[in-house]
Amino acid sequence: MKKSLLVCLLFLATIKVFGQRFAQYNTGSLYDSFENPSQRAFIPDTTKQFAFNFLIPNFDANLLLTGNGQEALKTRLFNNYYNTANLVTGQHAYNRFNVNANVYTIMLKVFTSEDGDQEMGVSLNTRAEARGTATDESIAFFNGTTNFPANSYANVFNDNLSYQAYHQLSFTYREQVTRRLAIGFKFSALAGLAYRKIDIDQSSVTFNKNADQAMLYLSGTNYASNQKGESTAEKAFPFLTNPGASVSIGTTYLDESGFKWQGNIKNLGFIRWSGKSYISTFSGSTLINNFSSAQREDIITHSLDSLTTGSNKNKSFVSPTNGLLELSINKTWWLNDDGYLKFSPTLIGSKELFYNGFTAALVAPLQFGTRSIALTTTYDELKAANLGFQYMSKSENSEFFIGSERLLSTVNFIHTATQGTLDNKSQLKTPATSFTGLDFYIGVSFKFGQLIERRMNSSRIGPAGDKGFFGKIWDGMFGKKDPNY
Repeated sequence: MKKSLLVCLLFLATIKVFGQRFAQYNTGSLYDSFENPSQRAFIPDTTKQFAFNFLIPNFDANLLLTGNGQEALKTRLFNNYYNTANLVTGQHAYNRFNVNANVYTIMLKVFTSEDGDQEMGVSLNTRAEARGTATDESIAFFNGTTNFPANSYANVFNDNLSYQAYHQLSFTYREQVTRRLAIGFKFSALAGLAYRKIDIDQSSVTFNKNADQAMLYLSGTNYASNQKGESTAEKAFPFLTNPGASVSIGTTYLDESGFKWQGNIKNLGFIRWSGKSYISTFSGSTLINNFSSAQREDIITHSLDSLTTGSNKNKSFVSPTNGLLELSINKTWWLNDDGYLKFSPTLIGSKELFYNGFTAALVAPLQFGTRSIALTTTYDELKAANLGFQYMSKSENSEFFIGSERLLSTVNFIHTATQGTLDNKSQLKTPATSFTGLDFYIGVSFKFGQLIERRMNSSRIGPAGDKGFFGKIWDGMFGKKDPNY
């Protein structure tokens, strides 16, 4: 119960886009080709025909927490107590969070056209998305009456929380329509695993400190998935229980000045949660006894569950996925004559389609031979600036990358987590920080099979290559008179 409580509290602060790997843009990695479907994974006359991760997970995750509650949550998580000295009461101060995670279990892509036009692939990955806001008072409430000098407060717990997790089974198709233009699609079937959304519109609390009691009132709405009572078939085929679909569309254009322009609509979709799910509109009060006892976290959590789920009704509903609109521009410079050193910066803008999130990023990779290092800077709507670092080793038929897009905050987070438990449990104000962040990603894949050869260089005799679907449409509209063909 306490672990669930901590997760919820972290979710009620702000975490920023799990799965948003800017540093992978224009690397030509297998991961890049699945996240940005117009990006190629193969280079004819250089790489082999199949690309696969051999079931080695490609993983990325990050977290961003803002507000006065950072120190309170960190001390509770790592030192088993709340340092609430930074929290303020009665000023409607909010802590914010937004979390996403992405794990690719299967990534398989095939080069399907000898003319160098088409790539197809399948993938299986699991995503988690979460976001929310919580007041300082909501965090302080779990520490007793320390931060509540008055006996009653109104609308100090007007919070919201949402999270969902789902499997994603995808098919991708990429085609080099002309020598300058590429188009890619990613169609996905989704299987919902878990969902919860709580919005508290009105709230109040009255303390009876002598009796060690608190009367809590909450009003709002609650949506929750339910996996209880699933049949064997539903457990074996989760895509039948909470089905959904999403699409990613991308296009890349190389202009005559050598600038590569790329646009992506990513992971735009929905999940229909089954009729066993819960919807409730709650409005009621509960009396919390033993408010200062050592068991108050469990008592409060049980009271919150009772209030928000007391009027549950089984009903299906639909939730959106965290779709993104991303635009980027890239330029490559070779720094020496033998093609050993390459500098290829990318400027990216990313907008969440259903939420207020926006991030601008600049990726500056320096490649030397088969290895590269990249610095990444990002700035988002929460005015959080981040510095990231990526190392990548990429030969013709293998690739490995590891990095963090919040390097300094990740190091600080790890240092806080490993410095040990405090004995004095002090209640001291700490220097204000704009956010607490955590970010890490890692991936690997390999290519195998026959070497891809263009027809003019081929050492084998094979069937004539055929233009792809979009290439045929382009030929019908413009033919080979197009100077960029």
